[in-house]
Formats: sequence, C-alpha cells, structure tokens
Amino acid sequence: MTLVGPELKKGDKAPSFQLLGNDLSAVTLENFKGKTKLISVVPSLDTPVCDLQTKRFNEEASRLPGNVAVLTVSADLPFAQARWCGAAHADKIKCLSDHRETSFGKAYGVLIRELRLLSRSIFVIGPDDRLKYVEYVKEITEHPKYDQALESLREKARA
Repeated sequence: MTLVGPELKKGDKAPSFQLLGNDLSAVTLENFKGKTKLISVVPSLDTPVCDLQTKRFNEEASRLPGNVAVLTVSADLPFAQARWCGAAHADKIKCLSDHRETSFGKAYGVLIRELRLLSRSIFVIGPDDRLKYVEYVKEITEHPKYDQALESLREKARA
C-alpha cells in the first residue's frame, strides 16, 4: 500500500489539519492549543483492532489530567463515528473524521492511497505543538505500542 505524505519524526512541528466533529463542525490543531494531545489514528472504528485500540485509549483517558486531549482520527463518516462512540460508551475521547478532505492523512503521512483510509498510527504532541512520540504501525492488523505511547503522554502532561 502507498502512504501519502511525509513520515514525521519526534521533534517535528505538528502539521495543521482540518477534521470534522460528529456535528460536522470543523476541528483543527488550534482547538487543542496549550494541551498535550494523543492522536490515535485508525483505519475504521468498525474493525476489531481499531475497536479495541479506541476502547483502550478511552479507558486510559479517564485517568489522565485535564490538560490532555485524547483524539481518535479515522476516515469514517462522522455519523458512523457518533454511532460507534454511543454503542461503545466512548465518552472520554473525541472522535474526528478525515473523510471530507483527508488533510490529516496527507499532513501526517498516514493516508493509504489505494483504500482512502488512514494507516494505524499514534502521535503524542506537546503543548508546544511539537511531536513527542510517533509510531507508524507497519502492519495494519497489529496493535500499536500502547504502553510506550501512554508513557510519553504522561511525561509531557507532567512537564
């Protein structure tokens, strides 16, 4: 599969993006200014690994300080994300859709050209909007390194 966009690295400035919230409102990186952000990227919430990944980060989000935002980004339609979040009781994270413009996928190097889906990945962004942790999961059916991502997130949230 072909990924569109650059491969980002720890220390890079987090690229801007425009995503859709479940109410179709525009959401950008600026909406989370000054917060530490964990962005969990999944191909589709309606697949087993994506389901488990998103539920895991929702559970972890309940134990994180208020200066942390946990986001799940996929190319699913906002309505499908809202349905999934309701059914899964995922109320500690914010699900955002890259369906309309795929600006996130292109900016973060996770857009799968052949499928128009996003590749599984994790990004931790500090309050300074610099990448503190980056993981591009090589095999789409594998889980990310949850513990490493969460440790990086907790370090930045304490700083």
